[in-house]
Amino acid sequence: MGTLQVQGEKLRKAVQWVSDEKKKNPGISDISLVDQAAVQFDLTPEDSEFLARFIKSSREE
Repeated sequence: MGTLQVQGEKLRKAVQWVSDEKKKNPGISDISLVDQAAVQFDLTPEDSEFLARFIKSSREE
């Protein structure tokens, strides 16, 4: 999923979780995924923004 470089363990886990969730439920909204991941992995606002960009870029590939 995506070509952006992931920094930090929390963010790396969040990216993997989002990838898994997208496979299980392709119709889930990106915003919902980012919000859920932010809470579950205690992401900073910057990490959440990165995750949103990551999801968007992976969709465009």
